[in-house]
Amino acid sequence: MEDEYKPVPDFPESPIRLSIASSPAHLPVVRATVDSVCELMGFDEAARGDIVLAVDEALANVIKHAYHGDGNRPIEITLRSVVFDGRGALEVELRDWGEQVAQALIKSRDLEDVRPGGLGVHIMDRCMDRVKYTHAPDGGTFLTMTKKF
Repeated sequence: MEDEYKPVPDFPESPIRLSIASSPAHLPVVRATVDSVCELMGFDEAARGDIVLAVDEALANVIKHAYHGDGNRPIEITLRSVVFDGRGALEVELRDWGEQVAQALIKSRDLEDVRPGGLGVHIMDRCMDRVKYTHAPDGGTFLTMTKKF
């Protein structure tokens, strides 16, 4: 019998939400916040590093691809404790209002192609247990990433 999921004792049941402008200058604040939330939830240092890296890559992709470098567009970040595959997990949702891309086109470049950049999607997939893109009906994209304990 699987262990029943119990909420993290010191983690609020309601989500934590951040609203930032799409400026790279905000990324250190988001990284620090995500790391603190992961520590509070009880993730070990390696898992915290993976989650922070995945969120950082996702935000960089939003800024570069959805907003084409415009540093004044909104990004909403939601962190919540969830149950995923019967286990406790952290769910990170990023919401942008930028250019939508067909989901079939969201992929990493070939890893044999050695050059800078283009590995954000690969990094997110490797660092997280689930990565899901959903087009928002009013434009933009929801990116939901989940990491189990």
